[in-house]
Amino acid sequence: MDNKRDYYETLGVGRESSEDEIKRAYRRLAREYHPDVSSAENAEERFKEVNEAYEVLSDKEKRAMYDRFGHAGPASGGFSPGGGGFGDFSSIFEDLFTGFGMGGRAQQARRGPQRGGDLRYDLELEFEEAIFGIEKELEISRHETCPTCNGQGSEPGTTPIRCPQCNGTGEVRRTQQSILGSFVSVTTCPRCQGEGEIVTTPCSQCRGQKRVRTDRTVLISIPPGVDNGTRIRLGGEGEPGALGGPAGNLYVVLHVPEHPVFKRRESDILTEQQINIAQASLGAKIEVETIDGPVELRVPAGTQSGHVFRLRGKGAPKMRRPDRRGDHYITARVVVPTKVTAEQRELLTKLGKSLGSEKLGEEKGFFDKVLDVLGEALG
Repeated sequence: MDNKRDYYETLGVGRESSEDEIKRAYRRLAREYHPDVSSAENAEERFKEVNEAYEVLSDKEKRAMYDRFGHAGPASGGFSPGGGGFGDFSSIFEDLFTGFGMGGRAQQARRGPQRGGDLRYDLELEFEEAIFGIEKELEISRHETCPTCNGQGSEPGTTPIRCPQCNGTGEVRRTQQSILGSFVSVTTCPRCQGEGEIVTTPCSQCRGQKRVRTDRTVLISIPPGVDNGTRIRLGGEGEPGALGGPAGNLYVVLHVPEHPVFKRRESDILTEQQINIAQASLGAKIEVETIDGPVELRVPAGTQSGHVFRLRGKGAPKMRRPDRRGDHYITARVVVPTKVTAEQRELLTKLGKSLGSEKLGEEKGFFDKVLDVLGEALG
């Protein structure tokens, strides 16, 4: 009796552990050391030890006696494996072992309806197609139910036979004895793969596979505002399911190349616009390109290079709210001429003399002075 391990140590719990903590520890260890599923050499011995510890610690009275007197406490109270503390063991083992059943009860293993596999299609769009949306026809290659045998797998005029190994049940059962009674393991029949029947004369078109690969056309509507990497799911357009199961999905992944002018930032459009020094200094009305076509943009006098103009509602449609659009941001780039005519040189020389050697930021700014000089020169 003195050589027995401490029950709390056996279950790997502390003396202050709750009933739920003790039950969880027991479930884990019972699953690990059950002789029918464990390959450990001492599995049966450890399993008995775990059961004995749980039988005592799961009973309030026996646990109280054990806490006071140790192993002598439960023994004097008439401990015997299989006694009152095992009242909930059957429900625990039903949770622990899927595919096993107490007293000959077993879980059905025959294959039921199975969902079909998903497919992927990579689609390249033009920049404008992604912005405004479009309908596309996709050529998809996937498996379809064989039209010759209607998915039966056997040549027309013949019928499959009942599987002799499982007698048509689609499952193979193996009964084992354990210290807690009879356990039945249930596995899918390896000969018929759980279908319960065997095709003896395979269909000449599908060769018994029940499906054939075919090409079909799928129409997809691309919503406005999609972008590079957007994924669209077409439910039920994937591989067909087996045994009456639902078809998988078709996922269309969109690829949108960069535009030479327009850049995207989610639903906003970004561009740059070059303006000359006179337009920046004096102000001007210029034409700029947007995804909707050219629009007029007013450039105020004294515009600095790098200034950003915002055209509200001129961006891309928002995917989840196509009635709303982002904005178009235009960054001004003031271009200094590299080649000038004689007249332009004279004007710029006059401009330089009028500006003098004053530092920028003192009195009038640079573009204010440019405005004065150019205004005077142009009359």
